[in-house]
Amino acid sequence: MTINAGLQGRSYPPAQSYSVGRESIREFATALKATHRAHFDVAAARELGHGDLVAPPTYAIIVAQRADAQLIGDPDSGIDFSRVVHAEQKFTHHRPIVAGDELVAELHVDTVRAMGGGAMITTRTEISTVTGDPVATTVSAILVRGEGQ
Repeated sequence: MTINAGLQGRSYPPAQSYSVGRESIREFATALKATHRAHFDVAAARELGHGDLVAPPTYAIIVAQRADAQLIGDPDSGIDFSRVVHAEQKFTHHRPIVAGDELVAELHVDTVRAMGGGAMITTRTEISTVTGDPVATTVSAILVRGEGQ
């Protein structure tokens, strides 16, 4: 199936919210081998002026990938996930993610560029609190390989 070039400019509204938990932050930090005390110790995070544990910066990928799933699962997209290669990821933080945050993500398909039998798709995910406060923006590029590639 061919990638739908009409995806460019499409937005996917926030789906279910994501609750950031202390254990999730600790587990993510451990997996990354992030050792800052503010990821594990509430008192250390509060000493830095945060209300609770602070997530490592790349923690935003958890919320962003939930938004990406809407695009990948869209039968209109033409994306076969078994042919996807993650090409690039960027994060812009508007404020730290902390335990207790209730986050939502809106996905925007910024570009779809045909490449041989496949396509390079660049998306932008705007992550905010359920009350609308901006938290992070992620930009992701995926290469969807064409058949026979």
